[in-house]
Amino acid sequence: MNPRLRVVIADDERPARAFLVALLRSFDDVVIVAEAESGAEAVAAIERERPDLAFLDLQMPELDGIGVVRMLKKDQLPLIAFVTAYDEYAVRAFEINAVDYLVKPVEKTRLRDTLNRAQERIEHAEIVAEQSARVGEAIAAYEASPRSPFLERIPVRRRDEIVILPVTHIASIVAEGELLYLTTIKNERHVITYRLKDLEARLNPSQFIRLGRGTLANIDLIVKVNVMPGGTHVALLSNGQKLQVSRLQSRIIRERLLRL
Repeated sequence: MNPRLRVVIADDERPARAFLVALLRSFDDVVIVAEAESGAEAVAAIERERPDLAFLDLQMPELDGIGVVRMLKKDQLPLIAFVTAYDEYAVRAFEINAVDYLVKPVEKTRLRDTLNRAQERIEHAEIVAEQSARVGEAIAAYEASPRSPFLERIPVRRRDEIVILPVTHIASIVAEGELLYLTTIKNERHVITYRLKDLEARLNPSQFIRLGRGTLANIDLIVKVNVMPGGTHVALLSNGQKLQVSRLQSRIIRERLLRL
């Protein structure tokens, strides 16, 4: 029987971190030696615990997953699995350079594959230099990738596949807790783990408009706006969705959509 994998997890979003912890604890061959809610904590935990494998959230404020790798000395670098909400450029760079990654929300079967690969690399005594070179090349490829200033596609995990969802096909984005529900023109529903404000910052503001604290809508798909008592509105989308517009955003809707 193989010794248990010693694992560190770093994610600034508590629900996403707790979800990954729960999945990992369901495996008998894994022991979680530390959790970190920031990149700085992750660096300290890895230096202190010297784990076999580190799950690093790619999008963390101040010091992200890539920053954590750069802060570590080569001989302190464990096997790395980056965790990303939907970054297609990261996925491509990591795949090409054989660096493991997980797309949120993490699926148990995909996580098992990652753990198996880590065990195989440890059994074959992969030297530190090879691991460091692989991660370094993946980071270089990711940072060199030509990115549009705004998102054009969002990779969404669905069972054992990743669906590439064009942003133009999204009718609405509604936040519920730490989850975002993306509804398409055809009323297909997808879910990702991400902050609404962070996703909004990566979307073209001429294409999406905020209807309320937890709702974005595709401007081109708003076909009707009903005026409600109290000065609020309800937006009707071409896919049949009816979305409440907050009082504050109702004023913006009037300025942008209801005047010639």
